[in-house]
Amino acid sequence: MKLSKIMLLAVALMVLISAQATAAGDAAAGEAKSQACAGCHGAAGVSAMTSFPILAGQFEDYLFNALSQYKSGGRKNAIMTGIAAGLSKQDMRDLAAYYTALEGVYSLNLPE
Repeated sequence: MKLSKIMLLAVALMVLISAQATAAGDAAAGEAKSQACAGCHGAAGVSAMTSFPILAGQFEDYLFNALSQYKSGGRKNAIMTGIAAGLSKQDMRDLAAYYTALEGVYSLNLPE
């Protein structure tokens, strides 16, 4: 009985790993798809205006989930909802992979 639980766990882990491998985004494809994003978020994912979030260096799953929520209506923003409406899941994965691969802005602003 203990062996069957171990086998079941091993199979479950293999399924999870293979699902993640097929769900990977392509950063090069994401760069090609990022032109609509650059107007607000900057060409390299760092906007010059503080009212738009920095995308560069964010976690890939965070970016993918944010885009998915805009598309589903879970997040509310008229501009982002309109943009996300035209994206496929693969488009969202590709964009997330691209912005994750970029160097973000790091600032701790610690006192000296």
